[in-house]
Amino acid sequence: MKTFIATTVLAAFAILAQGEIKLETIEYKQGDVVCEGVVAYDTAVQGKRPGVLIVHQWKGLTAYERKRAEMLAQLGYAVLCADIYGKGVRADNPKDASALAGKYKGDRALLRARVNAGLEQLKKLAVVDAKRTAAMGYCFGGTTVLELARSGADVSAVVSFHGGLNTPNVADAKAIKGRVLALHGADDPFVPPTEVATFEEEMRKAGVDWQLVSYGGAVHSFTDWNAGGDNSKGAAYNEKADKRSWEAMKSFFAEVLK
Repeated sequence: MKTFIATTVLAAFAILAQGEIKLETIEYKQGDVVCEGVVAYDTAVQGKRPGVLIVHQWKGLTAYERKRAEMLAQLGYAVLCADIYGKGVRADNPKDASALAGKYKGDRALLRARVNAGLEQLKKLAVVDAKRTAAMGYCFGGTTVLELARSGADVSAVVSFHGGLNTPNVADAKAIKGRVLALHGADDPFVPPTEVATFEEEMRKAGVDWQLVSYGGAVHSFTDWNAGGDNSKGAAYNEKADKRSWEAMKSFFAEVLK
């Protein structure tokens, strides 16, 4: 009986020690534009911790990014899901999503300003160690975090998941201060081999500490469990590539943000 009681008490303390993942919606500004992001962190972690900025895919901030934020918070990071489009601006269909993403891809200065505003907000969070920050993004978000790095932002690392790798001015890579990890679907029709080769040369010439990992059999959106499984459409979920890329990101952050 004593053993049973002791075990029960220890289990209860273990549950309390785990804390909980806190999710909250916050507003911040870029110029006159109000953005609405989501913050996630584990209440059991004491003091300041590394911060990670997540940038959404082309439809805007959704439940997908919130789930990824929870997963990162469980690893001990504090997370801000950035809002590139602005409060209330979301797309629920490919046509509108393409128009929104195209607006910012066509104006890299605006895109950089908007993502830098998110990074600044992340660093202001009370639970974040502003000297240890990273950014990651999916599809459109992957393109965005690479532009964040090219803008010369003070960020330790960026990770692009199946993002576009091109940029209007490759010389801007010389401004990159942190390390770069690009996680790419080897069969992605939206990011062809020529774009990959150009990106690799861009990184080499700029002397960036960079990595690019290509996943065989994976196309665009390979981490998006809502993307279906038909590669012929050009965008599809790939469980192996999803899990492998997440582990690659974990190892990368453990190295850079230690």
